[in-house]
Amino acid sequence: MRAWRWWLVLAAILGGIAALRWLWPAAPRTGEELAGPVAVCGGGRAAICAPDGDTLIIGQRRVRLTGYNAPEIAGACAAERQLALRARGDLVAWTARGPFLLDGGADPPRDIYGRELRAAWRIGPDGREDDLAEAMIAAGSARADGDRDWCSR
Repeated sequence: MRAWRWWLVLAAILGGIAALRWLWPAAPRTGEELAGPVAVCGGGRAAICAPDGDTLIIGQRRVRLTGYNAPEIAGACAAERQLALRARGDLVAWTARGPFLLDGGADPPRDIYGRELRAAWRIGPDGREDDLAEAMIAAGSARADGDRDWCSR
């Protein structure tokens, strides 16, 4: 007889949490909006360019995009270098689909090289987030983990 009371209390708590989330939804993510176009670095003068698959140069700023790891253009083997070119192309293509946002605020964290650390996303016409890291990983041109060995696979 007592077990059903605990289930009833648990159901009431979960129902209350659901009602609160419905009444006060989470605030939407905000960030710095960029419109592009993003070009491949080295091909001329662009306001924003991508030297590789996980970095943007915006004027004098260097931004390391977070949530994924892309191979290096000057990689350890031909396979890594080829995949790095594909990753950079995927990044440029993702940014070409429309304006996108970078998080991090006015004083973002930085990596050991002084690059700003920022995640990138956009809000689609249907209201859903289109996350850059998820797109790069799904395309197979980046990894979510810290594995940087692109040559032995």
